[in-house]
Amino acid sequence: MFETFKNAWKIEDLRKRLLYTLMILIIFRLGVALPVPFLEPSALSAMVNSTGNMLGYIDMLTGGAFSQATLFALSVTPYINASIIVNLLQVAIPYLERLSQEGEDGRRKIMKITRYAGLGISVLLSIAYYFLLRKQNAVQYTEGFAGWLCAIVIIVSFSAGAMLIMWLGERIDDKGIGNGISLIIFAGIVSRFPSIFTTVKAALELAKEGQTKYYFMLPLLAVLALAAIAFIVVMNAGERRIPVQYAKRVVGRKMYGGQSTHIPLKVNMSGVMPIIFASALISIPGTIKGILNLTSGFWATVLGIFDYSSWGYAIFYLVLIVAFNYFYVAIQYDPLKISNDLRKNNGAIPGIRPGKPTQDYIRRVLGKITFIGAVFLAAIALLPILIGNVTGMNIHLGGTSLLIVVGVALDTSRQLESYMLMRHHKGFLE
Repeated sequence: MFETFKNAWKIEDLRKRLLYTLMILIIFRLGVALPVPFLEPSALSAMVNSTGNMLGYIDMLTGGAFSQATLFALSVTPYINASIIVNLLQVAIPYLERLSQEGEDGRRKIMKITRYAGLGISVLLSIAYYFLLRKQNAVQYTEGFAGWLCAIVIIVSFSAGAMLIMWLGERIDDKGIGNGISLIIFAGIVSRFPSIFTTVKAALELAKEGQTKYYFMLPLLAVLALAAIAFIVVMNAGERRIPVQYAKRVVGRKMYGGQSTHIPLKVNMSGVMPIIFASALISIPGTIKGILNLTSGFWATVLGIFDYSSWGYAIFYLVLIVAFNYFYVAIQYDPLKISNDLRKNNGAIPGIRPGKPTQDYIRRVLGKITFIGAVFLAAIALLPILIGNVTGMNIHLGGTSLLIVVGVALDTSRQLESYMLMRHHKGFLE
């Protein structure tokens, strides 16, 4: 991967794209440092450090923006939620389904709808977080004209920051390298890596005070982290190849076809999106609990099931990851369309009759591959939660962070390789 970046830097066009991407990420990090007026960061830090709400998840994605009450406090959450809603509606609304099948024009229209949905969600989230901050006495002015002005400034700042992040992500998609939103999430998570040393230092202090179990747990966690990285790399590269044989045909005096190829089906076809989608949804109950300030009673108990440290959270998280993985693959791969395309091009899977048998075969293979991919994602995301519950260490979001960082790095590296191959620079693979 590092060799790929090194060789890409030697190509002027790719160097410009890399520098443009770096510039956008620097702008993102500057926005993380810009505080929103009329808020008290210390009160926010106390909320984020408490478990059981979405604030810790948002703070992880933003690189600490939320806990510091800065411009990008909402991060990519509105965009992610808007993408979830629009993707789900493509199945239920015929108009959106038609747009998804219209190629590039349809994709642009769907992106426009997603932007408007993201704007509406960002405003709603900004209002909700304002009232949450107000309950925590993090807002400086709450009465009279000053209170109204303060509320408007905070809500507009959060909403504008969320839309600016969406725009920055699109700029990377157009003029940079990699997926813009994923790279912004990547930058936010990587910026929090120095906190690992703080956690290790605290664990060593506890070990010195007599809790010797940390002397064994820290090396074990390091080994598990390296094993998880290797597992992620292997599973991201894994694929199932369905062989395809094209029949020979004569057009005029020339003969076409007759070659053998394959349909590549990646084990992890959905990437990190099911993890991000599931994390966003499963964290909403904890946020509602925080907004309503519920500490006891029936609803506090029910919403407490979704605390990061609870077993209920792990179970629902597992179900959502599997469900989103199947849904994402279903909207990306249509066995009927693949089967029809093979028939139109005189292609066939050896040993499988064209038509419905081919469609059923592809559906069965997709089902098996999707299940394996879902188990892989769930294992990476849930293992830190289980270890955290057993050891008492705060590593519940470690698997999600690791999967996003490694997945985005691999995807960006592959995109660089494809750019270089298109420019006939094949020597970098040797």
